[in-house]
Amino acid sequence: MTRALVLQAGIGAVSGVAGLGLLLRPRAAGRLLGLAAGEPATYALRIAGMMLVALGLFLTGFATVFALATGGAA
Repeated sequence: MTRALVLQAGIGAVSGVAGLGLLLRPRAAGRLLGLAAGEPATYALRIAGMMLVALGLFLTGFATVFALATGGAA
């Protein structure tokens, strides 16, 4: 894997983990971010969390598939 692919996969992993934190524990994340507790904030944090998880899946998946398709060297 080239340095760019490792960087892409790393950013994907970090965004995926952060997204899982927002998705699974929206109230704790809301307290950390200083948001008012309530249903709208919970929904917004879950939506943001799912978007970050999807970003992580896409970035990491594309980097992995590209590395496998090219034999690891590009």
